[in-house]
Amino acid sequence: MFTTETLYVPPPALAEGAHVAGRAAYDALVREAAADHQAYWARLAREFVEWKRPFKKVLDASNAPFFKWFEDGTLNASYNCLDRQVHAGLGAKVAILFEADGGEVTRVSYADLLARVCRMANMLRAQGIKKGDRIVIYMSMSIDGVVAMQACARIGATHCVVFGGFSAQSLRDRIADTGAVLVLTADQQVRGGKHLPLKAIVDEAIGLGGCEAVRRVVVAKRTGADIAMRHPRDLWMNDLLACQADTCSPEWVGAEHPLFLLYTSGSTGKPKGVQHSTGGYLLHAALTTKWTFDLRPEDMFWCTADIGWVTGHTYIAYGPLALGATQVVFEGVPTYPDASRFWTMIQDHRVSIFYTAPTAIRSLIKAAESNAETHPDRFDLRSLRILGSVGEPINPAAWEWYHRHVGGGRCPIVDTFWQTETGGHMITPLPGATSLVPGSCTLPFPGIDAAVVDETGADVPNGQGGILVIKKPWPSMIRTIWGDPERFRKSYYPDDFKGGYYLAGDGAIRDAETGYFTITGRIDDVLNVSGHRMGTMEIESALVACTELVAEAAVVGRPDDTTGEAICAFVVLKGSRPTGDEAKAIAKRLRDWVGKEIGPIAKPKDIRFGDNLPKTRSGKIMRRLLRSVAIGEAITQDTSTLDNPMVLDQLMHSN
Repeated sequence: MFTTETLYVPPPALAEGAHVAGRAAYDALVREAAADHQAYWARLAREFVEWKRPFKKVLDASNAPFFKWFEDGTLNASYNCLDRQVHAGLGAKVAILFEADGGEVTRVSYADLLARVCRMANMLRAQGIKKGDRIVIYMSMSIDGVVAMQACARIGATHCVVFGGFSAQSLRDRIADTGAVLVLTADQQVRGGKHLPLKAIVDEAIGLGGCEAVRRVVVAKRTGADIAMRHPRDLWMNDLLACQADTCSPEWVGAEHPLFLLYTSGSTGKPKGVQHSTGGYLLHAALTTKWTFDLRPEDMFWCTADIGWVTGHTYIAYGPLALGATQVVFEGVPTYPDASRFWTMIQDHRVSIFYTAPTAIRSLIKAAESNAETHPDRFDLRSLRILGSVGEPINPAAWEWYHRHVGGGRCPIVDTFWQTETGGHMITPLPGATSLVPGSCTLPFPGIDAAVVDETGADVPNGQGGILVIKKPWPSMIRTIWGDPERFRKSYYPDDFKGGYYLAGDGAIRDAETGYFTITGRIDDVLNVSGHRMGTMEIESALVACTELVAEAAVVGRPDDTTGEAICAFVVLKGSRPTGDEAKAIAKRLRDWVGKEIGPIAKPKDIRFGDNLPKTRSGKIMRRLLRSVAIGEAITQDTSTLDNPMVLDQLMHSN
């Protein structure tokens, strides 16, 4: 699959000083984990986490797949992230450099962040919140959002962050399912120069019913908008915080105490609440932040994700803070006031580690090539040391552009595969140890026993595609689906799947020579066209490899009487959207291109052109909506999370 020409070896200077320095160091960690899985994780848990009561039992597998890690140990996640840094002399160090949508910058030190968290925690306690209560956080990217998460952890409350773009119905479902007793929100959020409602959506959500457990709604002032306050339920956060002390003793909890619930996005029917523990999750958050990004004390770290997604949990709210890092937190969007916003911020804040999504990269490629003023080549990005990719596989053409134009050809790209359910990175390069291949997430993180198997659970040879599984439990894994353990078992450890492995739900293939993993798409995104199985990601990558024409592409399947399934491609061109004969000519050219790149069987039967693809405000392509478009059915799913809902009508009528 790969050739030696496609390998990018770690820069020697980086490899020499990296936390995992060279392939031999990586291999040694893999051997250590394989020799004694529990001892390996126990060593790291003692190194990366400060325990109030040290654990003695490492793994309890007696009720598999409901695994427990470090169960008899006690700790506090907020203490590990904040008090620990202040006690180590980092109180004056900047913890968060916050840039607002309008460009205003606020710097918060570790000492200040600890004080803010303590005031928020005391406020929650004053409202009667106790250990084990669930709190829903419905806020935008902000210092307050991170403080709220840490404050919940400090008092042993379980937080559930809901992305600020979700609809009232989606918010209601999560409030009801968690049994939340308090909602933390803001008057409005600011994105792309627009003021968008938050508190009004909370009111609507609670009004839909099923949220009777909610006793209080606490509202932060972001814009000062005139909003409805329903007394005595609704209270202003600023007023409550003003009378609180800036010290708060942490609630020591067991390692298996639920730190947070996070609902998987895009699902239909009842929301699926992923439950994560405190000890095992915090370990993997800190460990992967340090090793995957080779994080050093002097780095300026920037993860562009929203705290409403798991990436924002692990690589904003917990991982960097547990290591005493300085990080950028950004309120806005990459295209406001123009598409150079990311590059300007990297330049101005001297960002050294930059972690973003392939969809953002691809959209910025299109913007840069249509407007030279927004091209990253015009900005001083020499501070960058490590680049990262998250959310979905990055196609090779976008990888190469990212590497060349953003990283200057010198920055390793860590293409990270993981899930909401895994808590942190599962398969990823380590920048000082792994030679890189565009489009491949390379090798498992040390201690993660990943494999590719067939439908019976048997390993398949390298070079042959199959189903991605994790053979052994790991500390940060999902513990259960909140309130529905049977659904957890059926979803991730189904009885009809042999081996007792964690079923990731993704297809994968390992290179015959290197053993590198490439994710081929969700199992339900593997198309069967005339008996030939193809991953949608492979076809998408082929389309985007036509760099002269294509900026973005998404591929789905639709039923076909002749071939069983037909390939339907949705394409965004670098130029204007074509119509009529021009669209037919470009579609033929792209079909021929895919036929040349993969083979005639992979030629899309339908190609539709749009100005964009339907995406959430975090940049995730909503492929389930594209499937509806492909088969011509009416869109009945909730589209309120889309950043650009009008594009659906455009795509529906584009062929």
